[in-house]
Parts: sequence; structure tokens; C-alpha cells
Amino acid sequence: MDIAALIAWVVTALGGFYMLGTWIQRGGVRQQQSGASRLPAPVIFGHFALAAIGLVVWIIYVVADKSALAWTAFGLLLPVALLGFVMLARWIPVYRDRATATATPAAATAQGADGAVPAERHFPLPVVLAHGLLAVVTLVLVLLTALGIGGS
Repeated sequence: MDIAALIAWVVTALGGFYMLGTWIQRGGVRQQQSGASRLPAPVIFGHFALAAIGLVVWIIYVVADKSALAWTAFGLLLPVALLGFVMLARWIPVYRDRATATATPAAATAQGADGAVPAERHFPLPVVLAHGLLAVVTLVLVLLTALGIGGS
């Protein structure tokens, strides 16, 4: 089960890394001052950093098989999940604005506070959904492994 969690975590990280790259490329960091982006940079980078640290701890756990490392990785995943839910809640209105803008030409000009389109509007829905679903799977697999269920 530890290898399954590792695979789920890596695939989740790939989707997250894609969204982070998209957000940065589309000006998300610059949009923090203008208020166009609804995703605060500290939340995004905190989510990324904690997830990356947790993944490194998990890889060490897979190699060393020490239960304290499994629990540490799980503990790191809890704030990662919380930050992920915060970002999802702040992204949903941006996605709805995007859907409205494509459905009605009059709404196509709906933009951020300074007239800029929020960087997170460019996140593909399938990537967001897959990232979230795989994150839940990862969290459950890491918890089950830490509990000793399913073998390591």
C-alpha cells in the first residue's frame, strides 16, 4: 500500500505542479498586488512546500519503513489538504465566471479588479478534479499505511 500511496502522491504532485506553473506563467504572482487573483501566494506556495516536504518524507518512509515517518507524512498532508480546500473554495467562483463568460458574450468581459483575467481561470477542470481526487486517495492510503492496514 505504501507504493500505491507513493504513485498516487507523485501523480497528484504532477497535476499540482502543472497548475502552479500555469498560475505563475499567467501572472498569478503579479496579480497579488492588484487583487485580480483570488488565490493568495502564501497559500499556494505553502500548499506546494508542505506537499513536497511530505512527499520527500514519504519516499524516505518507503525506503526505511519507520512508522514515525509514515505518521509525519500524514501529519504534513493534513494542512496540505486544508490549504487545498481553501484554494478550491476560492477557485470555484473563478471557474463559474469562466463558464459564464464562455456561455454569454456579454459576460466575456468579466475580469478581475484591475481588468485582468485571474491566472487561475486557466486551470483545466479535469486537472483540478483529478488533482483533488488523487489527493484524497493519497491521504487515505497514507493513513491506512500508517495504521498498518494493508501491509507496507
